[in-house]
Amino acid sequence: MNTLDLAKHGPVIPVIVINKVEDAVPMAEALLEGGIRVLEVTLRSSCALQAMEAIAKSVPDAILGSGTVRNIADAQASKDAGCQFAVSPGYTSELGKAARAMGLPLLPGVSTGSEIMQANADDYFFLKLFPAVAVGGINLLKGFSGPFGDVKFCPTGGVTPESAPQFLALPNVVVCGGTWLTPADAVAAKNWAHITKLAREASAIKAA
Repeated sequence: MNTLDLAKHGPVIPVIVINKVEDAVPMAEALLEGGIRVLEVTLRSSCALQAMEAIAKSVPDAILGSGTVRNIADAQASKDAGCQFAVSPGYTSELGKAARAMGLPLLPGVSTGSEIMQANADDYFFLKLFPAVAVGGINLLKGFSGPFGDVKFCPTGGVTPESAPQFLALPNVVVCGGTWLTPADAVAAKNWAHITKLAREASAIKAA
């Protein structure tokens, strides 16, 4: 799989933190029901890998990815858990080359021109701008479009349902990452219908 293909499945990739394994499958099913097929489950909880395994086993229609992948061990564990791609908050050549060697498509995180150049040197041209809003957001992406005209981005971090259309209107943005699709209160209440509603709304977002 080419990571750029992820953008074909909708305008938003949910960035998910799962704190209870039993929430993993119903949450994934709720997102799928709302039209969100690509799921990024972050390695930010002690049960993240178990949650990924549960989704990989029980929700085969999901395109499952691992987020917050910081090193080779994270990448290998994610692949072993059944993930089809990985997302990193930053970039190192060591991680990029290892992910390619193990056949795990990587969406590397960058926030500077130097990081973009390093990723490009390793043949990565679809990158995650992170933390997008904090490092300059739309204005930074406009600035990057000149020297890095052949690079596409997935801005993640601070993107909202209100700002996503503006990000998606940029020629170098193909999809956004969003944390708002699985709010902690809805998950705690097991309000899967609300998550399906948020997913449906996110699926309908269009470039401004």
